[in-house]
Amino acid sequence: MIWCGYPRKLKNMSIRGLKKKQPKTFKVKIITVDAEMEFSCEMKWKGKDLFDLVCRALGLRETWFFGLQYTMKGICTWLKMDKKVLDQEIPKEDPISFHFLAKFYPEKVEEELLQEITQHLFFLQVKKQILDEEIYCSPEATVLLASYAVQAKYGDYDPNFHEPGFLAHDELLPKRVLRQYQLTAEMWEEKITAWYAEHRGIARDEAEMNYLKIAQDLEMYGVNYFPIAQNKNHTDLLLGVDAKGIHIYSINNRFSPNKSFEWSAIRNISYSEKELTIKPLDKKAEVFKFFSSQLKVNKLILQLCIGNHDLFMRRRKVDSIEIQQMKAQAREEKARKKMENQRLAREKQLREEAERAKEELERRLFQLEDEARQANEALLRSQEAAELLAEKAQIAEEEAKLLAQNAAEAEQERQRLEITALKTKEEKRLMEQKMREAELIAVKLVKESDRRAKEAEHLKQDLHEAREAERKAKQKLLDITKLNYPHMVKYPQSLPTDRDANFDKGSIKLDLKDIDLKRLSFEIERERLDYLEKSKKFEDRLKELKSEILALKLEEKQSGLYSHWNEVLGSLDRSIGNTPSWMKTFETGDSLDINLQRPFPAYSLNTTSSWPCTNKIQHTVPVVKSSFEENSLVANSVGTGTRKQIVKVQQHDSDVIYI
Repeated sequence: MIWCGYPRKLKNMSIRGLKKKQPKTFKVKIITVDAEMEFSCEMKWKGKDLFDLVCRALGLRETWFFGLQYTMKGICTWLKMDKKVLDQEIPKEDPISFHFLAKFYPEKVEEELLQEITQHLFFLQVKKQILDEEIYCSPEATVLLASYAVQAKYGDYDPNFHEPGFLAHDELLPKRVLRQYQLTAEMWEEKITAWYAEHRGIARDEAEMNYLKIAQDLEMYGVNYFPIAQNKNHTDLLLGVDAKGIHIYSINNRFSPNKSFEWSAIRNISYSEKELTIKPLDKKAEVFKFFSSQLKVNKLILQLCIGNHDLFMRRRKVDSIEIQQMKAQAREEKARKKMENQRLAREKQLREEAERAKEELERRLFQLEDEARQANEALLRSQEAAELLAEKAQIAEEEAKLLAQNAAEAEQERQRLEITALKTKEEKRLMEQKMREAELIAVKLVKESDRRAKEAEHLKQDLHEAREAERKAKQKLLDITKLNYPHMVKYPQSLPTDRDANFDKGSIKLDLKDIDLKRLSFEIERERLDYLEKSKKFEDRLKELKSEILALKLEEKQSGLYSHWNEVLGSLDRSIGNTPSWMKTFETGDSLDINLQRPFPAYSLNTTSSWPCTNKIQHTVPVVKSSFEENSLVANSVGTGTRKQIVKVQQHDSDVIYI
């Protein structure tokens, strides 16, 4: 039993020991600028224990700039490092919330901020203060600071990746600046992007450091403001505590202090209840006293003054071994990062060059492929063109043969035309000669007609005289008969025998006259018949000329010498102007209508009385149409049809000529 009971007793003792060893804890939530963390803290932990835990979690070694802040009854208070966490006046909540923030600010960020995490935390906090308008910044400076913030967040500007609108969800400018200028979000983005594009090649930590270097020159950078009064009843001043000293501001002006006390010029700072006293190092100088609203405010002011003064004095002393090691590590880290950045920049440049070379090669390849495709297409086109040219060459060869054949035929035709032209010239000469002969014949005919007309006129006069003599003889015979033989008037057949001889003598004379008239009529009829025969011959000759002219015209049209005939016709037309006036009247009509039926007066003889009839004599003169008239008619009637005109010409009282 003893053996059995021993293990049960040992077990109970171990459970009690474990319970005693497990300390009581409480939960704490730490809020940084960009993250939140929760820790379990022991009940006995002091503020420094919790602060060190947070710094270890962040990897922060420059702990003297930071602190844990909480809000109690509307006053922002910093957690004390030397007191237990639960013994301080902290909010009664689970978990207890603390803000891990920068409590003290460096005078020169580039020299004092050694770690990258320290620099990043300061960057985020200062950026938030500028956006929340806790630190005043001009609009131009806010745009520049925003460009560095974009560079730290997005890296180098790439127009292909950073398209318009990529900053739409980022808060980069204070609301005061947005209200002050009536610009759209696109306009602000364009201004920020213009600066952002110039920061190419700047690393994230370098961009954050450039941001802090610009921000540290602002008037409100790193200043903690507290309302104070020179007496207990009025709050008309502001007390500002920063890394350089204590400053007194008017309530409406936080940029230019009315009075400043540098840390090197302050001998002592003390408070009693709500009164705070600043004693200058110069004993002759006036002691500055002021009143705050609460005792806690005086404690907070004193706490900030002590911390800033310690840092101010540390900066002006030789760095401790820890600081020296940190600075050496920071320099090594910066050198390493610089080399790394340079290497990355070279690699990036080489990669960009390789990408550009690749793009160039791809473009060149695409271009070569395009050229090859075009060359293939050109080759196909050239082959098609070659085939087409071969076909054209074959066709051209056939056409050349045909042209040679046509040329030979044309040469033969030319020779034939030359021969024809020679013949045409000869025929033209002969025709002109025939025309001249026809003109001479026509002139002769006209002259003969005039002569015959004159002879007819003379014969007419002779006939008239003969008739008048016959009438007188008959009248005289009648008168004699009435005187000598009155009974013969009643009985004309029984004439006296003694006067028969005289009557027979008169009748013999009359018979002789009748014989002369008959002979004259026979001569006239014979001459008329001769004239008709000559006219018929002339008509046949003119018809032959007409047929020859028509044949020549057809040959000229077929041989293409129509222009030559136009010249001939023109010359003939000009020669017409020199023809007699009676020939011009014969230049109308299309055919040689020759009517020579009655060229001269046809005297009809009365068989009973042997006297010619006295009817009005009409005769027709033939219309003589020569070769030049025919040509002129051809030239005038081309495309117009045939014209006919009848002209009546009366040469004498007894002559009427119808044309």
